Amino acid sequence: METRQVLLADAFAEEPMAGNPAGVVPEADGLADDQLAAIANELGASETAFVLGSDEADRELRFFTPEQEVDLCGHATVAAHAALYERGAVDAGQSTMATAAGVLDVEVKDDGTVWMDQGRVDLREVDLPLADAADALGIDAAALRDVGADLPPAVGDAGFPWLLVPVNYFEHLGNVAVDREAVVDLCERVDAMGLYAFTFDTLGGASTLHGRAFAPRAGIAEDPVTGTAAGAVAAHVRRQGVVDETVDPVVVEQGHFRDRPGTVRVETDGVEAWVGGRAVTTLDGTLTVPPADETDDIIEV
Repeated sequence: METRQVLLADAFAEEPMAGNPAGVVPEADGLADDQLAAIANELGASETAFVLGSDEADRELRFFTPEQEVDLCGHATVAAHAALYERGAVDAGQSTMATAAGVLDVEVKDDGTVWMDQGRVDLREVDLPLADAADALGIDAAALRDVGADLPPAVGDAGFPWLLVPVNYFEHLGNVAVDREAVVDLCERVDAMGLYAFTFDTLGGASTLHGRAFAPRAGIAEDPVTGTAAGAVAAHVRRQGVVDETVDPVVVEQGHFRDRPGTVRVETDGVEAWVGGRAVTTLDGTLTVPPADETDDIIEV
């Protein structure tokens, strides 16, 4: 049976068992789609990054949740490049990666910090009754008012479309009781894949925002620390003028309610975004890969 090296790395963290765990397969060339899906399901991380050769970039990355392939994943990108750098497979400096969301730049600093170019962030305000968002989160609608001078809900897409919902106080964000079906319905209505609730009321003095990410449409009940959401929400608050240029980078904290605290740094002008963070490898081993299903070229989940 064929085996491949597999890793688990905690992204947006500087110590193990924090941040967001991502699967990483450093050499995924030759694996069929159903094998990639099976590996991601076996590893069980919210996303697994598969590193492949590319004719249009320095490497290609594909991303799978345990249920489906997604165009881009920030924390898995950081995890993959940090792991590759740690093993000498990539050098410090800037390189490119091909993804389903396009060819993007990645920079690895000498200290192992990984910065990923998310490109232009697609932002659109949505006409959404606050009561519906509050019901989906299981909190009072009053908790969604008077946030950042009535910052409007929006869908922000930095490779993964998030419904961005502002919450006034940290206490209310901590008390959410998510209705999974209501979140799915809400996201389908606004053409988003997940709901990202955030507040300016933070735990860390250096932090700008605290967020929580719920993406049941992608099979993710709650994601600990989310790069695509951080990039989208940072661009949103910058574009709305709630956070001015003196706040640079925008620092997004997340994961504390999952006991996996982490930090995402975002450089953005409100149009484009770069996200950065560290990662720590927590598991390095081999996995036996099932044979490819040659009768089915398309994975339906």
